[in-house]
Amino acid sequence: MSRRRDSPAAMTSPRAFNSLMIEFLLLLSVVTLVSAQRSTSRWQTLSGKPPLVVARGGFSGIFPDSSSIAYQLALLTSVPDVILLCDVQLTKDGIGICAPDLRLENSTDINLVFENKRQTYLVNGVPTQGWFSVDFTFNDLVSSVVYTQGVYSRSNKFDGNLFPIQTVENVTALKPLGTWLNVQHDAFFTQHNLSMRKYILALSRKVIINYISSPELAFLGSIAARVNTNVTKLVFRFLEPDDFEPLTNQTYGSLSKNLTFIKTFASGILIPKDYIWPVDPTSYLQSHTSVVLDAHKAGLEVFASEFYNDVPFSFNYSYDPVSEYLSFIDNGDFSVDGVLSDFPITPSAAIVCFSHIGKNASKQSNVLVISKNGASGDYPGCTDKAYQNAILDGADVIDCPVQMSKDGIPFCLGSINLIDSTTVAQSPYSNLSEIIPELSGGSGIYTFSLTWNQIQTLTPAIASPYAKYELSRNPKFRNDGKFLSLSDFLALAKNTSSLSGVLISIENAFYLIEKQKLPVTDAVLEALSKAGQIATEVMIQSTNSSVLMKFKEKSNFKRVYKVDENIRDALDATIKDIKTFADSVVISKSSVYPDNALFLTGVTNVVPRLSSAGLAVYVETFSNEFVSQAWDFFSDANVEVNSYVMGANVSGVITDFPRTSARYKKNRCLNLGNSTPPYMASVQPGSLMQLITRENLPPAEAPNPVLTENDVTESPLPSVVAARVPSSSPGGGTTQAAPRGAPNRQPKIAACFFLTNLAILLTVFLLL
Repeated sequence: MSRRRDSPAAMTSPRAFNSLMIEFLLLLSVVTLVSAQRSTSRWQTLSGKPPLVVARGGFSGIFPDSSSIAYQLALLTSVPDVILLCDVQLTKDGIGICAPDLRLENSTDINLVFENKRQTYLVNGVPTQGWFSVDFTFNDLVSSVVYTQGVYSRSNKFDGNLFPIQTVENVTALKPLGTWLNVQHDAFFTQHNLSMRKYILALSRKVIINYISSPELAFLGSIAARVNTNVTKLVFRFLEPDDFEPLTNQTYGSLSKNLTFIKTFASGILIPKDYIWPVDPTSYLQSHTSVVLDAHKAGLEVFASEFYNDVPFSFNYSYDPVSEYLSFIDNGDFSVDGVLSDFPITPSAAIVCFSHIGKNASKQSNVLVISKNGASGDYPGCTDKAYQNAILDGADVIDCPVQMSKDGIPFCLGSINLIDSTTVAQSPYSNLSEIIPELSGGSGIYTFSLTWNQIQTLTPAIASPYAKYELSRNPKFRNDGKFLSLSDFLALAKNTSSLSGVLISIENAFYLIEKQKLPVTDAVLEALSKAGQIATEVMIQSTNSSVLMKFKEKSNFKRVYKVDENIRDALDATIKDIKTFADSVVISKSSVYPDNALFLTGVTNVVPRLSSAGLAVYVETFSNEFVSQAWDFFSDANVEVNSYVMGANVSGVITDFPRTSARYKKNRCLNLGNSTPPYMASVQPGSLMQLITRENLPPAEAPNPVLTENDVTESPLPSVVAARVPSSSPGGGTTQAAPRGAPNRQPKIAACFFLTNLAILLTVFLLL
């Protein structure tokens, strides 16, 4: 059922909504509507032309399905020849309206407006309860019922805008280059003395309908001789393989084996994508079927459906919707003739910008693609598999977050707490759990509690940052790979010519030196010295300026300062201070595009201010899972990356899915100037937020802080000779917290550190 949280009386008036919509469309119109040239070469469609993009209910992944603004957004963000699809339902007085489901409560607020009008009817022989269009006149609906978001995982924040019910004529009045009518339940309307056949035939004499689809052979057969097939193509829609087609009493699966019969009354088929690329019970792809090739042999076009950016699909695609589309349109064996999508911006970009790009295609962008623990979206982080695949995926820079073992071996691991990235809690070392407030809020089993040999026996575990949304990562390979020492990591990089650099990050240096007598910075310098000449650039990253100062004194490596909080600006003096110890800066995505409840609220000046000071700006962390992205990016990691590169001019992106960003750099829609197509333009921050009515706005949040000098200034690292002996042995107990600065974990004033220790020494002396 669809959601309504406010009564209609409290909502914005249609006039106010129209004003907001115009403003929103004006924001979007900043983007040129000139499309990149759609090459027709090499396409393996039936016609040899590029596949078509069919917007199901408009841009229904953002706005309520079939609403006017959903259709208009589809026209503005897609290829020029995007086809608008309307699922036709008939009202009691025979008017055709657009609604994605026979039960109107799944896409409107009708259940709140006409609470007592729920009925039970037979639908395909099954008793079905709901609110049906056949019980209401068009005037009943248009005067009091509005569209709402019917998919619970999508935002209902726009529901307060009173999106009016749309007729088919409302959609054709938008003058799309193509209109598609889907008639899902002709037999149901016939039972209620309404003729879909008469309505469609009468409509086709007034407006141009390019495609008509239905899963009912009887309906398509009844209009086949009456429509102009030079204008209107009939498409047979396949339902699930085990469902029965009512006229023939055959399953749709069996009918898919008799395509020559389908060709006698239709020019195309519309099939769920699993008919083409079946998925096994564990959500991995099986070999593709021959259905597309068979259909083309029979002279039928093939349209694939069930494409949603915000619904998990096969793990083979690593949560990247562009990768999924490419497997249907650019796989070397076949191409479907069109795709039905709730997010038409994504197939538009896939077809025009990302298709037919060879492995050796030249890069169109200089933005650096920096891995996050290797390709940790596909393999356990910081393992040989993660690094090897990051390289294969096209990362420019691979990273090694350095941790220290008990015997002083530096190695790569994303967290100092082994529980975060291994199965140590289920190992013989589970008794080594301890609480160290300086390092985490809870208990952990820390790298310095085990020797390197012991750590090598641990089983890696892939990260699951979005497990609460039931989104897991590549479970078939969740425990693959082995961990690398820093020396092994450097050797791998040294032997890989495609890399332009390595990034070595150092955190918790103060604690390791003082409490564990593990001089991590010295260990890194020693490993780099032993590695010899590395052709790639070496970058040292830390949230602690004291770490970077040490490397400035002893090496010529590039130094990267990581800001470990969301900021809205940085003082001039702060930037000047950063310049004394760093060459580049890492900031969060929210420090560029702040958001509230995952709606972008604007853009900061952080990137231009840092860039104007000569500092490269890298942004993290870019993940493919749609829940990691603001609504403004349309549940598409490619849209998000593009908006930071094109809109914010960042120098690099740090990502756990480097393949997505590396492929982005090669897409042919970059560097087109005024000819940049709308599906490759940066989003307009705040444009969606402006369409949320006042009563549905998320609560205001305090602005992010400004980065000050006190946030970055630190005392020098202690020498290992002067470090204190750890106050408890690994395996239990709680240690005392080391002095902390804010927000970084390093004391900011050297005199305070010295006086505190001096006071302790004097107290001990007096007691003696």
